[in-house]
Amino acid sequence: MKKTKIACFVIAAFLPILFGTPLVFAHCDGLDGPVVNAARKALETGDVNLALAWVQKADETEIKAAFEKTMTVRRLNRQAQDLADMYFFETLVRVHRAGEGAPYTGLKPAGRDLGPAIPAGDKAIETRSAEALLQLLTSEVRQGLHARFHEAVEKANYAKDDVHAGRAFVKAYVEYIHYVEQLYAAAKRPAGGHMHEAETMSAVEHQHE
Repeated sequence: MKKTKIACFVIAAFLPILFGTPLVFAHCDGLDGPVVNAARKALETGDVNLALAWVQKADETEIKAAFEKTMTVRRLNRQAQDLADMYFFETLVRVHRAGEGAPYTGLKPAGRDLGPAIPAGDKAIETRSAEALLQLLTSEVRQGLHARFHEAVEKANYAKDDVHAGRAFVKAYVEYIHYVEQLYAAAKRPAGGHMHEAETMSAVEHQHE
């Protein structure tokens, strides 16, 4: 379970830089995401520990209470079960995000297009092999770096009295250097929680300044 959480956070650091999308931030909020899947397994097996792994120790009491209420209500009938299950899903995701310092913005629908990186990250955990994930990330880094590098190099040899061309070079140079800086920072950054979403998105915005 811990490895799955870390995979989410590591990919969160790289995804906006490589693929230019913040979709990863909704991954753990999805109805088909890892937190809700853990909640489902907890309810199916009657084992609340499967859900507790996704919250802080200080939040265990709240989740245990929600779990007991859900287990009681879901025995009434199918409609009550569906409502109770959704209540538990929402509670677990909300408390999970709060424990990571992030706001709860509701559950996201299942079946969204999350791009290539998130499924590859989850697949790596399932297969216990990161080779395909590494190939994907390495390919994106190579393509992104080469494109920005060549763009900057091509515009570097401008006539010094051509201010317009000079600004075009500066723009290409800044995008190139920011890309390099962010890749290195993401690679060196410890795996963090959702509290790093804001600073990750800030870095993406900084890239386009």
